[in-house]
Amino acid sequence: MRTAYRVETVRAAERALMDRLPDGALMQRAAAGLAAVCLRMLRPGPVTGARVVLLVGTGDNGGDALWAGARLAARGVAVTTVLLDPDRAHAAGLAALRRRGGRIVDTAEALAEDGAPRVWGRPGNPPALIVDGLLGIGGRGGLRSPAAEVVRRAAGTGAPVLAVDLPSGVEADTGEVRGEAVEAAVTVTFGTHKPALLVAPARHRAGVVHAVDIGLGPELERLGGEAGPEVVAPEHADIAALLPSPGPESDKYRRGVVGVAAGSERYPGAAVLAVAAALRGGAGAVRYLGPPAGAVLARHPEVLVGHGRVQAWVVGPGLDDTDEGRERLAVVLADDVPTVVDADALALLRDALPGDRRAPLVLTPHAGEAARMLGTERDEVEARRLWAVRELAARFRATTLLKGSTTLVTVPPTEGPPPPVIANPTGTPWLATAGTGDVLAGLIGSLLAAGLAPGEAAMAGAYLHGLAARLCPEPPVASDVAAALPAARRLVTGPGATGSPT
Repeated sequence: MRTAYRVETVRAAERALMDRLPDGALMQRAAAGLAAVCLRMLRPGPVTGARVVLLVGTGDNGGDALWAGARLAARGVAVTTVLLDPDRAHAAGLAALRRRGGRIVDTAEALAEDGAPRVWGRPGNPPALIVDGLLGIGGRGGLRSPAAEVVRRAAGTGAPVLAVDLPSGVEADTGEVRGEAVEAAVTVTFGTHKPALLVAPARHRAGVVHAVDIGLGPELERLGGEAGPEVVAPEHADIAALLPSPGPESDKYRRGVVGVAAGSERYPGAAVLAVAAALRGGAGAVRYLGPPAGAVLARHPEVLVGHGRVQAWVVGPGLDDTDEGRERLAVVLADDVPTVVDADALALLRDALPGDRRAPLVLTPHAGEAARMLGTERDEVEARRLWAVRELAARFRATTLLKGSTTLVTVPPTEGPPPPVIANPTGTPWLATAGTGDVLAGLIGSLLAAGLAPGEAAMAGAYLHGLAARLCPEPPVASDVAAALPAARRLVTGPGATGSPT
């Protein structure tokens, strides 16, 4: 798992580590890692004479950039530094850069038209790299003047931007972007990920993330009892450890029977897709409940039709808000087994949920459905995704999977510290097409029937779903994604299946 911690926790771990290290050692570790990534970005061209512009604010984030700039200057890089507030710049880092011959300008010179070419270059001759060391993890809200103007001028050069720890202007703890913010090609983060690097919309401004180990791991583990990770992102090995495989004594019932109450005369394809994913997700058998049974059997003759015992249900894809659809939903919710609630069933859930139901629910809304369930606007959900997924889980006492540019999963709150939110790293914009949500619901249902806990089933389902879409020829359609699920599973569980897809 990749882990992301809140700023408060990171600061506490840094303080504990600095108490045992020589003064400035932690910043030197960060600067060394930062400079190494800068050099990789400057190559394969010549490093000597390459022009790099540092955008430097106050505090440690600016200090990291200045010390890295001094290392770059020592390698022959032509370093120009724009100081947002010269009187509050990190003194030791600034002195080191000056000793190495780095050029220092203030914001007035950087923004002056007559002096700008000395900083930003001329058309056809931009800097090779811009380094964003303005705010880092301590920033709150969007960029304000004059930082916003400096960032706009830097973006206008067309040079790639490397962000120090976090793109300036994004909210480290929530992933929110409340105003202007840096859009980086690469982010170098120190010690651990921050939630904004894993959660949209901020995640999309971070580019490729390089994590530099500065020794925080043991300190974060010591703090874990009081302040564990805020967000985690699974990798292949995490998912492989969850996926069940049939053994010598397996039969279709031990492998799990999943019921699918999906589709309607108006939307028969939703039933076909949900059933296909349930079958390819590893269920021993799929039992279908609904009117377009002929369409399902024509594609999947192995499906059982009608009422019968199941270990989990999937309800909602293509259900339609009719008397017949409501009746099927009531039948499913009365069967006290784990249930995935998707699509049309989400809007009907509050009124249909039996008061004595005890079996777990997994809700799978997209942002529009989540907004209706929360009584807010879609834009609010998309801007505050961590808040939205946690609020849904708390209100409905259900594991919640919030679909979107970064799919998030969380379980309902219990006593004690809240569990981390799971950010799925395999998502792709190609999943924004009709029917892929039906595939995801069927897949999660099959994993629930196989015995996975609700949070595990939702996490593994989202991971395999995204991976399957990546394996499809572009542009994929939903049936392509369902067909690619076995290949995605093999990719995760096969020999050498380690690491992360991103």
